[in-house]
Amino acid sequence: MGFGWELFGGRRGFFIVGDKQVSYKEFFVKRICLFCMLLLLLHVSFAQNDSSRLRISLLTCAPGEEMYSMFGHTALRITDSATLSDLVYNYGTFDFEDPAFYSKFVNGKLDYFLSVAEFPLFMYEYQATKRDVTEQELNLSGQEKSAIQKALAENLSGSNRFYKYDFLYDNCTSRVRDLLVKYAGMRVTRPVVAEGTSFRNLIHEYADRGNMGWTKLGMDLLMGTPADKKMNIQESMFLPDYLMKGVDNAPPLLIKKDNILQTGYAVPTGTTLWPLIFLGAFSALVLLLSFINNKSAISITGFFDFLLCFLTGLIGCVLLYTWFGTDHASFKYNYNLLWALPTNLFAALFIRRKPLWLKKYFLVAALVYGLVLISWYWLPQQLNTALVPVVLLLFLRFTKLAKA
Repeated sequence: MGFGWELFGGRRGFFIVGDKQVSYKEFFVKRICLFCMLLLLLHVSFAQNDSSRLRISLLTCAPGEEMYSMFGHTALRITDSATLSDLVYNYGTFDFEDPAFYSKFVNGKLDYFLSVAEFPLFMYEYQATKRDVTEQELNLSGQEKSAIQKALAENLSGSNRFYKYDFLYDNCTSRVRDLLVKYAGMRVTRPVVAEGTSFRNLIHEYADRGNMGWTKLGMDLLMGTPADKKMNIQESMFLPDYLMKGVDNAPPLLIKKDNILQTGYAVPTGTTLWPLIFLGAFSALVLLLSFINNKSAISITGFFDFLLCFLTGLIGCVLLYTWFGTDHASFKYNYNLLWALPTNLFAALFIRRKPLWLKKYFLVAALVYGLVLISWYWLPQQLNTALVPVVLLLFLRFTKLAKA
């Protein structure tokens, strides 16, 4: 069908389109509508192309043998076929060269930050340390991909890249989890852990898996009742493996899952009972010596009494500091202070002089230790089982010292 600029019937205001007369108004309205439809189709086509050029996936890295790697790691991978870029965004970066690194770490003021690296460079570390990596490609719209990419770009700019690390609530995994919830609409309705599981339960699971008995004891000493909170579904995804399970349980979000690095390496088997064995043997030795009535045994037992008072008092002072003097939220409300009495440090200074008031102190402390042992499994905080022999030893020795 053609159209011409001929006048129809000698009257102005009409076109000849084929063998029909069409008014100017009708002609231009149709052409404008057609033009708008073409623009809309081009926009949709561009959006589809923009969506297809980006690929976003969740990377879950297996735990390692070192303490810093015992929980594994989480990162986001973004591949752009238009720019041929393949980048990994990592919220678990910190500056180990910072002169104040240790003081900031102890005080809970260490800044973690978002970093970006080429995918091969990121993978090199895990190949070298023989840690498997699993990739989950995410089913996202073009708008969701752009929103995530924009959020990451904003997080990389200036001071936005830094954040105060909190092991339970704001870490490298929870940051990625929150991005997926906010920008990808991730909704996990099925639990990824058993009902009633606490943060401490999951920490124990990783420590047991890595045969890190002493690390488990140390973390149990430092972490107070916040670690014993029963987790909801979202909170349970604060560790890499459980965020991966969460994505598995959100089928619309998952396109496919691949083990992109399989090293075949398995953590050596062992036991986490060494703290219990060691502390149990130490306590049994001190108790055995206390029944031997000769000068040498009494002298050695006296030294151990001083050592018990000094060490438990020192631990108590450290726990008080981590509770009130640092920003570590999980270190607050620590029931380990019921056996690691800070006042024991003061008592250790007078244990050789044996003033009269010290006997009363040992009697009160012994009563406290007895109550702790009776209520061990009913306390709001789960105390490490390896400490039972130590608390029992404190109870028996303080009872004897109160009578001496």
